Amino acid sequence: MAVEITTLPSGLRIVTDEMAHVETASLGVWVAAGSRHEAQNEHGLSHLLEHMAFKGTRRRSAHAIAEEIESAGGDLNAATGVEQTAYYAHVLAADTGLALDILSDILTDSTFDRDELEREKGVILQEIGAVEDTPDDLVFDLFNATAFPEQPLGRAILGTPEGVSGFNRDSIGNYLKSHYLGGTMVVGATGAVEHDSIVEDVAKRFAGIIEAPTQPALPQARYAGGERRVKRRLEQAHIVVGFEGCSYQSPDHYAFQVFANAVGGGMSSRLFQEVREKRGLAYSIYAFNWAYSDTGLLGFYAATGARDIAGLMPVALDCLAAATQDLSEAEVRRAKAQMKVSLLAALESPGARSEQIARQLLAFGRVLSRQEMIAQVEGLSLADIRAAGAKALASPPTVASIGPVAKVMTPDRIRDRLGGFGGS
Repeated sequence: MAVEITTLPSGLRIVTDEMAHVETASLGVWVAAGSRHEAQNEHGLSHLLEHMAFKGTRRRSAHAIAEEIESAGGDLNAATGVEQTAYYAHVLAADTGLALDILSDILTDSTFDRDELEREKGVILQEIGAVEDTPDDLVFDLFNATAFPEQPLGRAILGTPEGVSGFNRDSIGNYLKSHYLGGTMVVGATGAVEHDSIVEDVAKRFAGIIEAPTQPALPQARYAGGERRVKRRLEQAHIVVGFEGCSYQSPDHYAFQVFANAVGGGMSSRLFQEVREKRGLAYSIYAFNWAYSDTGLLGFYAATGARDIAGLMPVALDCLAAATQDLSEAEVRRAKAQMKVSLLAALESPGARSEQIARQLLAFGRVLSRQEMIAQVEGLSLADIRAAGAKALASPPTVASIGPVAKVMTPDRIRDRLGGFGGS
């Protein structure tokens, strides 16, 4: 594999990685614009724009977009995140030109037809309603809003019914012009691709992309912590407990990830073994570590019946606290192995690899080599990983819960349980 990068005069970057013995290609456009880039009156626009990109251009109807890509055996999709939005296709090697033509068409020449817009707003309202009916999704929205209150990072990606209903063609067009610019976009292509050919094609098809002016930096995230509980008549309580983590730019990033993997990343982890296997206090429990450009979140999710909450939470918290003191070399080896498999698996899949290299280019301005990624994981000491966990637990707790939540521990009780970690 040999990663190649070319930057066009507009600032748009093209990154490719040709993969031998692969007969398909994954191509996409990743944009450094997500829900966190939205002003208050734009909340939900990143996601709406992603939906509307597939609803027709001056050359293609919505049906024609789907028909053309599927007639070639390919597929086309998109996803909106907190700090990035992605549009991607997977096709046979011979159809890379078609994929790039469709991707450029939907990103540079969409019509945002009024009727299509009203229909798609209705679809998104249904999507928002579906989250409200899915407590294991909704609890994370509540968790984010509590961890980062009154700021874009804490807002739900989908937006609100009121906000989405009020958007119009001008709203979408203005957001597109402000955020989808040469310097904010990366075209990634992997698999059966040839770099110079991709560059030539992209230069022609994305010729209308303008150079990005200097963009103002995002406001610094302000982690707060706190509590949000929603009482509902459900069979289970859905609980998320978390703490401030670190940025993916931080030298501690990999240590935080390995700590999360060790305490709750698999069936052999402490949380799974102590909470589920030994005590039967939950069906589902796992730890997570999310990293953003300037902050992060580390914590755990659990779903359990009302009668088991009082037993589950102290056990789970004790697992986290104890791991900062007695996490073993064997546990760390398992966690590192999990992380290495996750990192290296992307090298074997065109889709995962194109996402990996495009996101790295946006985040770091370069693509990390396999050797560098593995070295960063392997170079972590047991003390580094314990220290990462201790650093997170010293921050104020964030607690979000839905269901029969009367016995969910408050942040004050969590701080007391964690003892010497502070959290004030």
